[in-house]
Amino acid sequence: MGKTGKQTWSFTKPVYVQSTGTAVGPLEGEGPLKDTFDYIYKDLHCEESNWELAERALMNKAVHTCLQKAGIDQSGVDLFLAGDLLNQNVTGNYVARQLGIPLLGMFGACSTSMETIATGSALIEAGYAKQAIAAVSSHNATAERQFRYPTEYGGQKPKTATFTVTGSGAALLSTAPSPVRVEAATIGKVMDYNITDPFDMGSAMAPAAWDTIKVHLEDMGRVPQDYDVIATGDLSAVGSPIVRDLLKQDGFDVSEIHEDCGLLIYHSDQPVFSGGSGCACSAVVTYGKLLNDLKKGTYNKILIVATGALMSPMMIQQKESIPGIAHAVVFTKGDV
Repeated sequence: MGKTGKQTWSFTKPVYVQSTGTAVGPLEGEGPLKDTFDYIYKDLHCEESNWELAERALMNKAVHTCLQKAGIDQSGVDLFLAGDLLNQNVTGNYVARQLGIPLLGMFGACSTSMETIATGSALIEAGYAKQAIAAVSSHNATAERQFRYPTEYGGQKPKTATFTVTGSGAALLSTAPSPVRVEAATIGKVMDYNITDPFDMGSAMAPAAWDTIKVHLEDMGRVPQDYDVIATGDLSAVGSPIVRDLLKQDGFDVSEIHEDCGLLIYHSDQPVFSGGSGCACSAVVTYGKLLNDLKKGTYNKILIVATGALMSPMMIQQKESIPGIAHAVVFTKGDV
């Protein structure tokens, strides 16, 4: 591995995605990407007695699906890199308790999907692990209970609000050649443009996405058109035009190739306000639709920029602004 430019890791020793697993809730299963998910639960409880157990079931399902598709069990995995949105990463911790795989708990809010991929790839290339699973999850009801108001409260929301995706995505990484290669990763900086509204995550995260994409292109000496798709995580209808405008001011026109996972996952007439968000948003869209398109040859090179709002209910109560961060990973067609 070598550092390229200011913030980018280039994986000179190839790292590959061996398999993926995705599990989603009922609303996601009614969206336009329903055929790209491995498992769809019929209700938000995911056959469990409370919301937190439901989220745990989602990650368990995604991880075990990923292992089954690779034809191995957890004994063959050296590291489990997992994150979620709940205090102390409890979903990842409790899933790791069942798996018995050495754990690195990670948190970058909704950017954690690409943070785990980047870190896992770096550790594999450096020889510290032969196989690693990167997994994240989110659940609409657990996130609402922790960050805003419990769903039972029935609070009204503005159109700028995003809808936390109920789901989990897992990816198995190793050096064995496969149809999908991890080429590089750009580690983002914390950006804060003084957004204070917890119901407007798109505006809070857009500057971080802009900065990471800009730095990535400069570090790699590339232009947006070197990618078939540049997909942000969960800027949705509010943040997506902001990041496109910011990049255009710097001479990077992404208007023809930019997608947002928060807009891809739902139909426009579903009750999701400005679109999807949450750790699972970028994970299930990437590990489902986007990597499948890469395998099929629809795409040759894609840049996934997972975005996270690093908000805390306590900090919001203390009138703090909402910092954002974005981590980017380049996936290319592999050698198989």
